[in-house]
Amino acid sequence: MLNFLNRETKQLITCFLVCVISILSFHAQENKSIPRLEKVYIHTDRTTYTLGESLWYKVYSVYAYNHLLYSESNILYVELISPDSKIIARNKTRLFEGLGNGDFELVDSLGVKKAGTYQLRAYTNFSRNFGTDFVFKKDIEIIDVFNKSEAKLSKLDNPKPIANNLNEALENTFSVQFFPEGGSLVNDVESIVAFKAEDTNGKPIEVKGKVFESNGALVALFITKHNGMGKFPFKPLKGKNYYAEVSALNEAPIKVSFPSAQETGYLLSFKKISDKDVVTIKTNQETLSQKPNEALTLICTTRGITYFEGTQPLTQTAVSFQLNNSDFPEGITQVTLYDANAKPHSERLFFIEKEHDVQVDLTTDKKIYKPAEKVTVTVSSKTKNGDVTPASFSLSCTDTNGIKDEKDYSTTISSYFLMESDIRGKVYNPSYYFDISNTKRLEHLDLLLLTQGWRDFIWKTIPQPQDSIRYSVEKSFIIAGNVKQLLGNKPKANSNITLALMNKNGLNISNTVTNSNGGFKFDNLMFYGKTTMFLNSKNEKGKSNGEIIYYPVEKPPMKVDINKKALTFTDTTTNTIKENIYKKYVMYGVAPENVLDEVEIIAKKKNKTPSLYGMPDFSYVVGDETPVFNDIYQLIQYKIPGVMVDGDTIRFMRFNGAAHIIVDGFPLNDPSQLTFVLPDNVERIDAIKGPSAAIFGSEGANGVIAIYTKDPSANVQSKKVFHSIKETVEGFYNARVFYTPNLETTSFETDSKLAVRNTLYWNPYIFPNEKTGIFQTTYSNSDVQTKVKVSLEGITASGIPIVLKTDYVIEK
Repeated sequence: MLNFLNRETKQLITCFLVCVISILSFHAQENKSIPRLEKVYIHTDRTTYTLGESLWYKVYSVYAYNHLLYSESNILYVELISPDSKIIARNKTRLFEGLGNGDFELVDSLGVKKAGTYQLRAYTNFSRNFGTDFVFKKDIEIIDVFNKSEAKLSKLDNPKPIANNLNEALENTFSVQFFPEGGSLVNDVESIVAFKAEDTNGKPIEVKGKVFESNGALVALFITKHNGMGKFPFKPLKGKNYYAEVSALNEAPIKVSFPSAQETGYLLSFKKISDKDVVTIKTNQETLSQKPNEALTLICTTRGITYFEGTQPLTQTAVSFQLNNSDFPEGITQVTLYDANAKPHSERLFFIEKEHDVQVDLTTDKKIYKPAEKVTVTVSSKTKNGDVTPASFSLSCTDTNGIKDEKDYSTTISSYFLMESDIRGKVYNPSYYFDISNTKRLEHLDLLLLTQGWRDFIWKTIPQPQDSIRYSVEKSFIIAGNVKQLLGNKPKANSNITLALMNKNGLNISNTVTNSNGGFKFDNLMFYGKTTMFLNSKNEKGKSNGEIIYYPVEKPPMKVDINKKALTFTDTTTNTIKENIYKKYVMYGVAPENVLDEVEIIAKKKNKTPSLYGMPDFSYVVGDETPVFNDIYQLIQYKIPGVMVDGDTIRFMRFNGAAHIIVDGFPLNDPSQLTFVLPDNVERIDAIKGPSAAIFGSEGANGVIAIYTKDPSANVQSKKVFHSIKETVEGFYNARVFYTPNLETTSFETDSKLAVRNTLYWNPYIFPNEKTGIFQTTYSNSDVQTKVKVSLEGITASGIPIVLKTDYVIEK
């Protein structure tokens, strides 16, 4: 039994309490039934881009319960969604030990056709089992610096709706919500009531107000403290009803409904007293009379793991006790109070901040640089005693484009992992609450938890491994299907299935046999970029037959659900950036067409693929008149003169050795690999021998057979082929490498756009040296006089999110 302390003795905390918490914490963390869930954060080089630029990103995937780098899945879907809620780009980013990176070119061909607020969204296939709870979302602003016709929204452009009376007009301009601490009010119990005020766009506004009894008697006053939020004490009396009058500053008040109180019940409250976390259970005398000695259970959880649980009969209207927060992890803790029937009565959230033995520093070798001068950035990751702290970081150095002395309080890896991913809705200026220079940040964070509150996330109802899971973990790509009879649905067992994957990295061929149900599967496939897939089936005698039913590699994306009232970027910030970038383009002579336009080459489509190796000695083009052949070897033997085929060995009669085989430019190391090419997929075969084969060196000594297959994206087949499939599939995204120019050697004439680049440096993989804990990198400044922001984000090997920022100036 856990003894709750009354108010007179709340400063006396027993060792027994500490022991209970420690034991429960250890037990919860060792619970093997906890699902291995991933939580993903994406760090981008910026949040505002111009049309035609590139967006660079780094992925951090962590174990949702302790924030250690971890990836149960190896495939992360990163999507760019347009303002009209369409997925215009989708990268399959490979996760390796919880890390990945990629980019998007914000050009017309990608679907970025206009300026506006776009959304970056990321999720794994497995995370789809839990709705949107583990889906990362981030707003990206894309601007067009050359479009002078974009009108600024003002009060004249967007007039207020005409109303019949003042109250109606004001109700259309803002809203106020009240949130009793613990969830509800109880008669004759003093509580804290928090409130939140927002305009119609979801932005916080300052208000003030009064609470009245129904007879007009004033009982409470309140005013906002931070970002439209505030709180005040309130004690509802039995038999009384209340309402509030609220006004935006300098405007007349409106009448707002006030929460009603319950006759009986239990409430939770939380307060920090001299750095002690004190939780109080409150009730009224009527509740005690109806349920004397009610056994109440208090459960404290963080990200779904129970770190404290205790039960105690309640014999007085208020009891308090201290939680030993050293046994809790950093982040949002949920305290829930249950009665003897396991019915929840009250819930309170509070934030636990930890002091970590980590000292990460971010410095530049100077604070003032000349245009085009080299910059050296140093990252140090150590403990306070000087020991190395392993970590992974990403570094972005960007032109502020005229934004001065304005703190960036957008989402960071700290605000997302420790707060945003665990509460309702969109948080205004989330990283404000993690800026250690803000002395009021924890007090204001508590206001946020009292209002937006904990969304109950998903921990209570999360599917267990034995439950039905609709979306599986993706470790690699899987190509699967089944083979059935051409006429009818009878499965074809023991069919030989050949899979060939061909891209610029080479050729990979695999074979398998269908099971008794005609099913087949190729797993553990890892390939990048656009890849040509050949899939065919043969029976036990080596003849092609049956019909392949193929399950597509590409999974359909999640439904797009964009909040139309999402917070937008401020007009002043966007316009300042827009004007400064435009001035840079004008100053350095970069024309709009060199930034926005793409070159489209229009030409008549060639009917046949040209030879890659000059004029062949003989060429055979497959057409409608081509007879039906059982395999590619038979086609070559009958249609290419002077060639003999023995099994899977192909040779010219005048040579003793096997001919060199090339398929779509890829040489085959083993002639048996040619079995994946079916006659129906062949467009042309070239025979090259004698002097013409000299370009292949020693490999062409016995002649060359070059085979060209049909374009899988074009409908060029004259007849339906059931026993083979050829199509283009998309593998992992091949992330580009950020180009850092050396302006000391780059001529202005060859690339004037380098002078106006807005991201000066981006590095997604910064790992401090394992011996020194130091990482250094060098890059060249642009030729523009400006202020540069240097931002470092990342996470340590022990799961501590890190955010550091510094800046410097470029001037002549």
